[in-house]
Amino acid sequence: MMARKAYVVGTCDTKGAELRYACGLLRAAGVEPVLVDVGTRGDGGDADIRAADVAAHHPEGADAVFVNDRGQAVAAMAEALRRFITTRTDLAGILGMGGSGGTAIIAPAMRELSVGVPKLLVSTVASGNVAPYVGPSDLTMMPSVTDVAGINRISRQVLGNAANAVAGMLSHRIPEAGADKPAIGLSMFGVTTDCVNQVTGMLEDDYDCLVFHATGTGGQSMEKLADSGMIAGVLDITTTEICDLFMGGVFSAGEGRLDAIARTGIPYVGSCGALDMVNFGAPDTVPAKYQGRTFYAHNPQVTLMRTTREENERMGRWIGDKLNRCNGPVRFLLPEGGVSLIDAPGQPFHDPQADAALFRALEDTVQQTDERRLIRLPNNINDPEFAKALVEQFRAVMAAA
Repeated sequence: MMARKAYVVGTCDTKGAELRYACGLLRAAGVEPVLVDVGTRGDGGDADIRAADVAAHHPEGADAVFVNDRGQAVAAMAEALRRFITTRTDLAGILGMGGSGGTAIIAPAMRELSVGVPKLLVSTVASGNVAPYVGPSDLTMMPSVTDVAGINRISRQVLGNAANAVAGMLSHRIPEAGADKPAIGLSMFGVTTDCVNQVTGMLEDDYDCLVFHATGTGGQSMEKLADSGMIAGVLDITTTEICDLFMGGVFSAGEGRLDAIARTGIPYVGSCGALDMVNFGAPDTVPAKYQGRTFYAHNPQVTLMRTTREENERMGRWIGDKLNRCNGPVRFLLPEGGVSLIDAPGQPFHDPQADAALFRALEDTVQQTDERRLIRLPNNINDPEFAKALVEQFRAVMAAA
């Protein structure tokens, strides 16, 4: 059986001492390192895998990487490394280190690896907004504190902790749990928690229920698992990230939301959870163009804005077009009693006309078949009857798959 190794990745021409230091610590911990050079200036010395070997995986060959324009070279090496990393059969974990350029090269490759593969990136930009680097993966970023520029009293500690962390992840097995049950993905928000908790309670004896917080990366992570075949079905109860995509909120999952459902044909039961709200930060972060709208302070850092009939019509058509591309079994449930906890009678976002516009747009757009159906129910999304209907439909699509 081939030995499983820790890949140590960076630009050997500028970070060689730091990379070799980490390799030494891994080796001392009983983990075999593989030093991978991703420098864009060519040969970086005694790497186990040279930069030219990585660069050769670029679709246009190594010549596309080794160019005079640094920005172009970094982007090209990132693409080459992303493709290279998926060819490795002995990779058990990965440790990367770098500045802004190295981080841009290494992070996309790390994101290609399956959830659960240890991936740690020591970076000079790790204390800022790391969302563009981490995306929907379980990539861990560690601030380097000082620049990754030599071994000193600070970098010795930081890089040493990083190497030992990877060694620890590779040396200690995680006990299997729920491996005898198929995994399924569920999307949840605070205002749909009651519904999702009821659903998981009814399904957890038969399925390993993976709940994703619908904050942009949550939806992306759930769909990444669908693409990778790591989940058997999806209960997309909370599609609120689409509101933020349309209206510029802070929790958008991007234009690709629902695309994995179409690509994979995975059994899918969805609903309109929290399509009544757009998420912004503190009140002073709400764009001026939304003055006069209905708002609700979820907490001091999150301000919710009620969606309008016109916005709901647009979203309903968009969701409908996405569902029409799905060839697997699809059920999408419409809760006439409200799409969230605060869209119930007497609550601040209760607006039956806005909800009706959403449902009508969906019904006008979705091409219903035996496999693809919309189902209206008189309940609020958090009512027990609605949760039971979701479970009934989910069991049906799983049986039909």
